[in-house]
Amino acid sequence: MRPSSAGRWSLAVLVVIVALIVAIWPRDRAETPTTGSTSATTSAAPVDRRPQDTPDALAPLRAEAALNPCPQPGVSPPDPQAPIAGLVLECVGDGSTVDLAAALAGRPAVVNLWAWWCAPCAEELPVLQEYADRAGDAVTVLTVHTDPNESNALGRLADYGVRLPGVQDGSGRVQAAVGAPAVLPVTVLLEADGTVAAVLPRPFRSADEVAEVVREHLGVAA
Repeated sequence: MRPSSAGRWSLAVLVVIVALIVAIWPRDRAETPTTGSTSATTSAAPVDRRPQDTPDALAPLRAEAALNPCPQPGVSPPDPQAPIAGLVLECVGDGSTVDLAAALAGRPAVVNLWAWWCAPCAEELPVLQEYADRAGDAVTVLTVHTDPNESNALGRLADYGVRLPGVQDGSGRVQAAVGAPAVLPVTVLLEADGTVAAVLPRPFRSADEVAEVVREHLGVAA
């Protein structure tokens, strides 16, 4: 007995379905490790500097730059709710570890986000140095280098004659924590308790300009 047209059609559809299942099944299995790998990459620790920027490679650059030491934790405990709470970064000047919230707690701070390739940053950093020299202990002035190339950061600071303390943040964690826009330079003004008083995405042209915004937002005259 010859199969009917309907029977032949049903058989053809069944063959196509089986073929599709066979084709798709290995692909789904192969994608499983990829999904796991993506998850692991997302949860991995951020990379703040290049692998070649080892302590030995940075040592002569650090000696030439001769940066001021990074601030150390004082008597005031950090606010666990502060935006920068939990951020631990490397001090550019000596490679030590800096708990940012603890280091800045207890004193108003001017935190400047910059990168070695940023032309406006090159003009602004000496201005911040001048302001820091004028303000003394009234305000902490800290730089945050937001590019993974720490070697170039040290070289630029030496060229600029800027000795401000700074931390290395090639993954941009500080920028994200304080809600700063993806531009440079950005100056962040922090209250003594770590509260963000202002985020200023603009370059400063003089120490007087810096002093004015610090007085306005932090209430500190210097």
